[in-house]
Amino acid sequence: MTDSAPERRRLATALARHGDLISPWLRAAVEAVPREVFLRPGVFLDEGGLWKPVTAAGTEPTEWLRTAYGRDTLTTQLDGHLTADQTAESVAGVPTSSSTTPATVVRMIENLDLEPGHRVLEIGTGTGYSSALMCHGLGAENVTTVEVDPEVAERADTALESLGFSAWTVTGDGLLGYPRNAPYDRVIATCAVRRIPHTWILQTKPGGTILATVGSWPYGTGLAKVIVDDDGNAEGRIAGRSSFMQARAQAVVPVAGDLSARTAYVDSERKTKVPPTLLDDWMPAFLAQLAAPGAHLVRAVRSDGTGLLYLFDPDRESFAEFTAQDGRWTVRQGGPVPLWDRIEGALVAWQAAGHPEINSVRLRVTQASHRYWIEGTSALTWEHVLA
Repeated sequence: MTDSAPERRRLATALARHGDLISPWLRAAVEAVPREVFLRPGVFLDEGGLWKPVTAAGTEPTEWLRTAYGRDTLTTQLDGHLTADQTAESVAGVPTSSSTTPATVVRMIENLDLEPGHRVLEIGTGTGYSSALMCHGLGAENVTTVEVDPEVAERADTALESLGFSAWTVTGDGLLGYPRNAPYDRVIATCAVRRIPHTWILQTKPGGTILATVGSWPYGTGLAKVIVDDDGNAEGRIAGRSSFMQARAQAVVPVAGDLSARTAYVDSERKTKVPPTLLDDWMPAFLAQLAAPGAHLVRAVRSDGTGLLYLFDPDRESFAEFTAQDGRWTVRQGGPVPLWDRIEGALVAWQAAGHPEINSVRLRVTQASHRYWIEGTSALTWEHVLA
């Protein structure tokens, strides 16, 4: 077996050089924990539409370590069941579990502001690599990690145990937390959630931190960092951009079917004030999810190759359809919620405020609602009441 210690040291040095890795205890963990152990039986490499299986058993050892210690996120499961050892050919599929890029992992752990003796609840075990880093620093008895997929959880638990980390590895719905080991000093989610579950707040000590990616789009999501108070609420800010797979219980179902039928009955039609292509950018996409949290951005192509752009909110039976001509955009809207009116209003106010970045967004979480706002601009305030 090839010793990966040199690769681990190189990884730690690179992460520190880029400012991702700061804490001495976490650097020691990165240098000690072999990431390749958590990638068994293998990974899928993106070939642009297809996924190439690469396994530890079928790859030359130095090449396997080069893959394991690269900068990219490595997909470890497709379609909720397929692993790299189950196919010899490149396949199509949707990633459902992965080993997040080490830079993202260590940045998130640094954001937790961990101290000796802290008890941590991790939502989304995945491969178990981030769990192992925290186990190394805090002691395995202080780490509880929850994974919804039984097979993924079993592989992670096996890897952790092989390194002597007997953490609390739980199979279940992480949105419910794990009350048996509560209260926790820190909660960290390695999946994206539409909103921070109040169960996490109830299982966190006053003064404790919750760190989670919020949003339902595959991009334009933000890393929320909130502090729990004595009254069962939490307040904080969006610490920066972040992107994770959606929690499976909240995974977005793609809009399908005859899109022309879905947009047949129009209530209004007008020129847009700003182009909908702004939603290709991270911050406008994040604002869109705050302004119209149930909206999905959908791209399609006509039989003649013409591109189509829509917003749909299936739960509210509302839509916006966009067409471009001579550099100007027209929007047709239908349904009880004027989706583009809400999103466009946020984008116009954001531009008028000087294009503040995502880390300017504050949030407060209570049992009744999530409130987001940007200081100094009343038009950039959103209250999401929980039904």
